[in-house]
Amino acid sequence: MGLHWGAPVLRSLIGEDAWSHIQSVQVDPNEPSKHLDSLFFLNGLTGEKMGEATVDYFYRLRRSKLRDLLSKDIDVRFNKRLTNITYSDDGRLVTAHFEDGTSSTGRILIGADGARSVVRKLVVKAGPEAAESRRLPICATFIHARYTAEQAVALRKHHPLYLAAIHPRGYFSFFGMQDGSDATRPETWTFFFYISWRASLAEQDASADWSDAARLAQARALAADAPYADPWRSAYAWIDTDDLPVWYMAMTDWDPAAPDHGWDSRGGRVTLAGDAAHTMTYQRGQGLNHSVTDAAKLLAAVQSVLRGDVAQDEAVAKYEEEMIARAGEEVRMSTNNTLMLHDWDKAIQSPVMKKGMNRQK
Repeated sequence: MGLHWGAPVLRSLIGEDAWSHIQSVQVDPNEPSKHLDSLFFLNGLTGEKMGEATVDYFYRLRRSKLRDLLSKDIDVRFNKRLTNITYSDDGRLVTAHFEDGTSSTGRILIGADGARSVVRKLVVKAGPEAAESRRLPICATFIHARYTAEQAVALRKHHPLYLAAIHPRGYFSFFGMQDGSDATRPETWTFFFYISWRASLAEQDASADWSDAARLAQARALAADAPYADPWRSAYAWIDTDDLPVWYMAMTDWDPAAPDHGWDSRGGRVTLAGDAAHTMTYQRGQGLNHSVTDAAKLLAAVQSVLRGDVAQDEAVAKYEEEMIARAGEEVRMSTNNTLMLHDWDKAIQSPVMKKGMNRQK
């Protein structure tokens, strides 16, 4: 995951002791984040540089390691499936009910349960259908792969951490390090890379039950037929197995500012945050940064209630107003950016090429 303008916010939330370990949760803990670094965008066909996005401290974090760091000393209950939410008649409490028959009661329930949020489906006033993420005509297949030591070193010479490519055929691709923990053993490095392309919803439905092997074969065929320049060309060609795990993703979004997406906060007792509140595409690298900002804004809201400065309903309403305006704009911009990146004639004018990955003011 990419963390950049949200880094100071996360640092303020977790404190200096935890932040001192942030290097250890990067995809390569041996490669310190630079004060200024650039994500290069290449022509996927020729390998020539088309542009770059300069980023102030671009942290590339491994999800699993970041989760371990953030959950230290926190009582996390795993494997809970939400089935219902109920509210006390006095307007003070909210109860989450789970599939295993247990429940949990408190003063506020924050739905931060991702793009397929169950909380969102239970609270959006227009009903569960309005709470469903919107499907987009773009999909991608992600691959994690290891190589021989010589191949790994050759691949990494293109960039130690990340590269992006826009292909004249209307493809977009990323290539990056997933795990470079052991600097002395390149054969242990794991790379991740993908090709994304336009696919109608009918085409997505027709391939819904494809196996990993079929997905991998399709991605390798796209890379070979395009064709792609290195490092993508070699990364696909050097795969030496047909049963490599892959992750296929049809892209979606959910704009909290859309007319039928309003939810009932029940007097400030339930709200949304993160992907549950603003599902966005990832080619501009904004999701984690907005989610961390949500956490900081919610913390400030809760603290103001506990201090007695403001009523809970007012504090949560203020949080939602700011979040919906801020993240809603980004959902729309990110979707537009994704669509443009998959159109060769428009790609150079896309937001990420014109504005980089900076937060929009």
